[in-house]
Amino acid sequence: MARLRSRNIKSRHRPNANRITSSFGRVHLVQSKHNQRYYAIKVLKKAQVVKMKQVEHTNDERKMLSEVKHPFLITLWGTFHDCKNIYMVMDFVEGGELFSLLRKSGRFPNPVAKFYAAEVTLALEYLHAKNIIYRDLKPENLLLDRHGHLKITDFGFAKRVPDKTWTLCGTPDYLAPEVVSNKGYNKSVDCGSPMKIYENILRGKVKYPQYINPDAQNLLQSLITHDLTKRLGNLYSGPQDVKNHPWFAEVTWDRLLRKDIDAPYTPPVKAGAGDASQFDRYPEEQEKYGQEGTDEFGHLFGDF
Repeated sequence: MARLRSRNIKSRHRPNANRITSSFGRVHLVQSKHNQRYYAIKVLKKAQVVKMKQVEHTNDERKMLSEVKHPFLITLWGTFHDCKNIYMVMDFVEGGELFSLLRKSGRFPNPVAKFYAAEVTLALEYLHAKNIIYRDLKPENLLLDRHGHLKITDFGFAKRVPDKTWTLCGTPDYLAPEVVSNKGYNKSVDCGSPMKIYENILRGKVKYPQYINPDAQNLLQSLITHDLTKRLGNLYSGPQDVKNHPWFAEVTWDRLLRKDIDAPYTPPVKAGAGDASQFDRYPEEQEKYGQEGTDEFGHLFGDF
């Protein structure tokens, strides 16, 4: 795997970002010498991972990604490491972040929002069936492929949880109330100033704009309620309750899973050409990759 034209297409190294534990590293666009296909390589500095106490999360990300395969989840093709860094080879998803499209659009019309929400629902249904909770669902972590379908990325907070866990992690703006209150939580967390944000989450009172579809509002309220005995997706029928909600009434779920439904937006990219125009570019790292030497932290990342 060789680097391509020194192009750093997306930075996830945000130590000052408004997150409890930061996902960090760099993502480079590369082209394979073997099959000429383009991939994204996420590079993490071992010393920084250890310093930020992210060893467990980083190993969990590799483990979770290696166990999943779904049309709306990013694919991990392989991992490797040198004495300084660990590397994760993943799909290059050309269309950029859903967040960028949302920012340009201002807001999505009801049918558009429904399309993306339905694809996310199918992805989470798959993960939850494997007892994997994602814990960082937000528009920035939803990528668009060249046809406009979603790929959930960044599994840095994903974890296998058969019953409950108590770890406080995620992005403050998107945390579930049971995560904030430290009462222990399960898959329900995916269906939904930090301290001020936490207070609002626990209070659970939301003012919905008039333009929001009434069925959509009802679904949202059912997904964010702090009462787990009433939260849609956490009841007896699980994700089926979400899929059966009136807002999704016209969604043909099997066709959507096959990507047999056209996306509402097709990114303006040149397929198969390594077109990174939908991503921001960042200054390149000057450090050379693939160095040999003393591997101080290698024992912490034995599965890479």
